[in-house]
Amino acid sequence: MEERRDARGLTEAEAIARYKSRNYPKPALTVDIIVFSRKENTLKVLLVERGGHPFMGKLALPGGFANENEPVEVTAARELEEETGVQGLSMELVGVFSKPERDPRGWVVSAAFAAVVDADAMNIQAGDDAADALWCDVEKTDGQTMLRVRGETVSLHELAFDHGEILSEALKKLGL
Repeated sequence: MEERRDARGLTEAEAIARYKSRNYPKPALTVDIIVFSRKENTLKVLLVERGGHPFMGKLALPGGFANENEPVEVTAARELEEETGVQGLSMELVGVFSKPERDPRGWVVSAAFAAVVDADAMNIQAGDDAADALWCDVEKTDGQTMLRVRGETVSLHELAFDHGEILSEALKKLGL
């Protein structure tokens, strides 16, 4: 059987040999992880305090950069463990976030994952580039989703990067 040729008359092997990846810009690939805990009428989310730039000192979702040839599911598990000490969670894809300028370091695309756990069963410890890891209450105030952090009320817009939008999407997707 004769090998199929495209409109340029090339076989698949010839087309791949001519492909120049440098002709296509590439984003950095990251993951963000949303870990919720629900106990009675209280919903909590696990956040980290960023220990480095950008957004040093700001609250963020745990997450980070994928290693080369690393599936994003593996990246999510690795980053969650590195930053919070949490491991072995079953996570669901929330979505892909790619808005230009979502990260001041350049073009960064993030796959966001979520899990719902028992906070009491988690041993949270900040690690890697997280200065702190903490559970924050998720509250609805006048139709707005807010966070209760160390006794203070914090708007989702105050989170680093676009993590407020990601958190909102996870709440919708999981029906929380």
